Amino acid sequence: MRLPLKSYQALLLQYLRPQWRRMLLLFLLLLASVGLQLVNPQILRYFIDTALAGSATAPLLLAGLLFIGIALLNQGSSVWATYVSENIAWTATNTLRTDLIAHCLRLDMAFHKAHTPGELIERIDGDVDTLSNFFSQLTVHLLANTLLLLGVLALLFQIDWRVGLSISAFALLALLVLLRIRGLAVSLWVKDRQMDADFFSFIGEQLVGTEDIRANGATLYVMRRFYLFLRRWLPIHRKASLASYSMGMTTMTLFALGNALSFALGAYLWSQHATSIGTIYLIFYYTNLLTQPLEQIRMQLQDLQRAGAGIERVNGLLHTEPKIQDGIGTQLPEGALSVAFEQVTFNYTGEFSPLARKQEAVLHDLSFTLQEGHVLGVLGRTGSGKTTLARLLLRLYDAQEGMIRVGGVAVQEARLHDLRRHIGMVTQDVQLFHATVRDNLTFFDKSIPDERILAVLDDLGLMGWYRSLPLGLDTELGSDGEGLSAGEAQLLAFTRVFLANPGLVILDEASSRLDPATEQLIERAVSKLLAGRTGIVIAHHLGTIQRADEVLILEHGRMLEHGDRKSLASNAASHFYHLLQTGLEEVHA
Repeated sequence: MRLPLKSYQALLLQYLRPQWRRMLLLFLLLLASVGLQLVNPQILRYFIDTALAGSATAPLLLAGLLFIGIALLNQGSSVWATYVSENIAWTATNTLRTDLIAHCLRLDMAFHKAHTPGELIERIDGDVDTLSNFFSQLTVHLLANTLLLLGVLALLFQIDWRVGLSISAFALLALLVLLRIRGLAVSLWVKDRQMDADFFSFIGEQLVGTEDIRANGATLYVMRRFYLFLRRWLPIHRKASLASYSMGMTTMTLFALGNALSFALGAYLWSQHATSIGTIYLIFYYTNLLTQPLEQIRMQLQDLQRAGAGIERVNGLLHTEPKIQDGIGTQLPEGALSVAFEQVTFNYTGEFSPLARKQEAVLHDLSFTLQEGHVLGVLGRTGSGKTTLARLLLRLYDAQEGMIRVGGVAVQEARLHDLRRHIGMVTQDVQLFHATVRDNLTFFDKSIPDERILAVLDDLGLMGWYRSLPLGLDTELGSDGEGLSAGEAQLLAFTRVFLANPGLVILDEASSRLDPATEQLIERAVSKLLAGRTGIVIAHHLGTIQRADEVLILEHGRMLEHGDRKSLASNAASHFYHLLQTGLEEVHA
């Protein structure tokens, strides 16, 4: 498998062009190193021939000191070049990682459901890591090694045209062989990188579920899957490694042939009395020096093989287009927002088969209207589409059919940032970050003043908890809210919504994890939160929807009942009336 050159060129231009000054410095350092490497053997030839001729000690001493000085200078330039190239690589790869993370955050929920966090981590970090040498060494080092190769051949031609022609033929043959076997390992490394990503995905999934795995005695089953995974991975990695190692073995064989050729040429010229011992040593030295650029080119081609696999996967991720496209920018009104569903049909696969359309739909021809400032209570069995309704409002997914309007604006026309700024949502699963309390409450929005945060905490009755924090708002929370009770985490989620001040609030069974005492604590706060706003309350307890103005009951993705809560509660023929008599258990049965 061969990647088109434009795939390499596009990444190089995008991530190395901003560092052109460093790239120029690196090129000059490598150019200086090439010149110094070509000069030093000439000093050795002079030293050998002068010593054999019985010359005075002073010229020999001067030649020796000059040789050592040039060698030290060459080493210094090499160290500096390495430092610059590593800085170039780190800057380029970190920028690429940033772009990949930003791109993944723009992708819709369907993509993230299909790719586990472990896989994405490996693709963002592992694949990009393989491109480090590609960014830092490929172009400049390849050019420098080519110049060194051409310089050696030119000097060999200057010594004797037969030597130059023979060694040039050898170098050309070596390059042709290396280029011939370059692409053998790319397809194998692609498979290996995919297995690497799948492995991290598997490990991440098992680590997240460690508690359940151990509690239910599934440890042996997980370990068996682990070993089976490694058994599938081993032959793929072995083939990829052997294909790459074949380049090294080929290069070593070529180097041995090159040394043999230089000895044969030297012996021939010596037998013809056409050269000196110093010149014979120079031929051998230069021929041996050819091994450096050829070996470097070989290593860079090997890195290019791995980079090719990484580039393919990186480009594949970067070219993944989100299914949820940003709107044209129609502005949503401020304040409470109306909600309208107009014959909305949706499923998570993104398409319907003609024969099974009704069975596949999570929501089917759903239509209802909620006026601004009103509160809608949503009831239904598990899987009836309650949470899906909230996800469609936030445009985490798009409906295949029908129209959803918020504040009279079709959700597809609003900017995603603007839409989600006007809608606040609290779920039973609260995501907390390893960051300060302030950052967790504001989602890293530095424009929200501390005074406002403290006022909201006071409204929610969290000042006692706040005073227990050793550093106040600067206190760092542990991973996933470590050290917080479920109730405290839920209250922090309510605080976030207060601070965002949305016009539409969605509570998706937000109090299901709270104990009765904590639930009572937030009742006043929830009433204040819904005051002057539109609310959608996905109910877990019947008591949760007592503040609702309207009730919507879903069953199998269809609207079973919708109307004024008080009217339905007093109508003995309504389904809601029946639920009030029997309790909400039937809804979740």
